[in-house]
Amino acid sequence: MAEVILMPRLSDTMTEGVIAAWHKNIGDPVKKGDVLAEIETDKATMELESYKDGTLLHIGADQGSKLEVNDLLAIIGQKGEDISGLLKGGSGKEQKAQGTSDKAQEEKAQGTSGKAQEEKAQGTSGKAQEQPAASNQQSETITEEQQENGRVKASPLAKRLAAEKGIDISKVKGTGDGGRVTKEDIDNYKGSAVGSQQSAVSGRQPEAERQQEKPQPKEAAKYIPAAPVGKESFDEVPVSQMRKAIAKRLVESKFTAPHFYLTMSVDMDKAVANRDKLNEVSPVKISFNDFVVKACAVALKQHPAVNSSWMGDKIRRNNHVHIGVAVAVEDGLLVPVVRFADGKSLSQIASEVKNFAQKAKEKKLQPSDWEGNTFTISNLGMFGIEDFTGIINTPDACLLAVGAIQQVPVVRNGEIRIGHVMKVTMSCDHRVVDGATGSAFLQTLKGLLEEPLRMLV
Repeated sequence: MAEVILMPRLSDTMTEGVIAAWHKNIGDPVKKGDVLAEIETDKATMELESYKDGTLLHIGADQGSKLEVNDLLAIIGQKGEDISGLLKGGSGKEQKAQGTSDKAQEEKAQGTSGKAQEEKAQGTSGKAQEQPAASNQQSETITEEQQENGRVKASPLAKRLAAEKGIDISKVKGTGDGGRVTKEDIDNYKGSAVGSQQSAVSGRQPEAERQQEKPQPKEAAKYIPAAPVGKESFDEVPVSQMRKAIAKRLVESKFTAPHFYLTMSVDMDKAVANRDKLNEVSPVKISFNDFVVKACAVALKQHPAVNSSWMGDKIRRNNHVHIGVAVAVEDGLLVPVVRFADGKSLSQIASEVKNFAQKAKEKKLQPSDWEGNTFTISNLGMFGIEDFTGIINTPDACLLAVGAIQQVPVVRNGEIRIGHVMKVTMSCDHRVVDGATGSAFLQTLKGLLEEPLRMLV
């Protein structure tokens, strides 16, 4: 019997999705776990897997089209099956009883298992199989011929996980078809790691990672044709799903939460000196933003009123510290979360933030990466911004805006000398945090940043 697939809700703020790509065409055979399509949400592009064997009988929208959550996305059934009855309803909302529930769709869409990733690598359509071997090599699909030439037969997901864990994939025994190495084989591998993992154990950062941290040359300015003199002109750019979500959330925050702002200058001389010493032994380069994340985490444990959320008829004071770190991407802003930040070392925070930033730029963040924040940090210091005010990232009660560290004249012991000063501004929800409460938090934060050793105890 044919079943309806509805547009799933892939994030807590998603109301509609864009079909970024279809991996199956009408008439193609589909196996359980095959990737049907890529869906662009307000925060990431995610893969939608099939939960049923059969044939793809209908596609509800073309590539690039938008569908609301629970609208008809596709129909899978037996080849030649009559689906006219399912199509009469139009919207997937009316077909929910015949299709799957929204919750089941979410679980299927988010649960990208290793099996599904492996089937994606080999489960190509007949048309794709007729393409030259060179095309298959580009898509990293391992063929029998490549295996005979000494290449390991493994799924792309397994190869990527092996590289991330520093595992020599040629030493892993494959349990898939024909000895193919799967994700489960990598997860269950008990041998020793090599490469980047060994570097981390030995306290040395992998050369590839060190090179990635070096400042990259600025991209050459793109040629922008000059507008005709005396003629009005403009371009209109479609609003992305991410930009829509950002606009909605910020408007709700700005006009719902009564904001007020507290600004403080921080002496960063000792932080500058200690950072240089720490980076001599740290397995990953520690940034000043990592200092701020760690200091905020420690200060929040001492000031739980700041680590709180407005819940309407009650205030939730969080005992755990999950710090959201704003990351700029091409389409807007993402806020991945460093969980239990108060219990992590500076090098752990640095590694996690760098990993999140890379995943954000590649649109590989998952819902679990950006949910659950209790406090948010937005840092524009790397752009030379001295100070600014930010809009609270709900449900947090506060957001800390961090400016650049500047060398300025300061007075010490009655003498004028050059010091490193950084300004921070905290946006507070006055329903939760009062001026005195926020000021006490900033005093603690200032003390930790001016004496960094205190937050390492």
